Amino acid sequence: MESLIGFVPPSSYSQLEQLLKKNSVEIKITKDRKTKHGDFRINSKGLSSITINQSLNPYRFLITLLHEIAHYKVSITTGLKAKPHGFEWKSAFRETLLPFLNLEIFPDPICSILAKHMKNPKASTDRDFDLVMALKSYDSKKKAAYIFELQNGDFFKIYNGRRFVKIKKLTKRFECKEISTGRFYIFSPHAEVIPE
Repeated sequence: MESLIGFVPPSSYSQLEQLLKKNSVEIKITKDRKTKHGDFRINSKGLSSITINQSLNPYRFLITLLHEIAHYKVSITTGLKAKPHGFEWKSAFRETLLPFLNLEIFPDPICSILAKHMKNPKASTDRDFDLVMALKSYDSKKKAAYIFELQNGDFFKIYNGRRFVKIKKLTKRFECKEISTGRFYIFSPHAEVIPE
């Protein structure tokens, strides 16, 4: 629990300590990864571990930790038979997160949006636009812009320097064209970009 102090909301410490006593899993805090916030693994010796990005704000960190603890719980009860984000995981995630779902731990609007999200949780919170935007408002550093804020025809870069032009909105996401290759890519509306 000591290694998590400063990474999760202080009002969650007591409940989190009780949860971790019941679920013996190693937790490692890692450098920022662009493709995921955290993960759960069982190594070749059968030992379980959770990794979580150190750069997450306390609310996203706690949600990610509870998400991965739900994976751990499912692995204990079903082994590797259950789908990674299937019925068993959704049930375990709801059961794990519910005691934390209150205004003492999560401020509004995160709390109310998270309650709605948990009715049928997705494999990633990044698929819930409202939840992403509520969580991002607590990030320590604001990125340049979100793709949904750009106009069609605007040019932008992403974190690795690749350049794109925004083409059009699809149902929920945005079609963009990479300048150097001419290939088309689909971006989530909350993708952070650097306008040119």
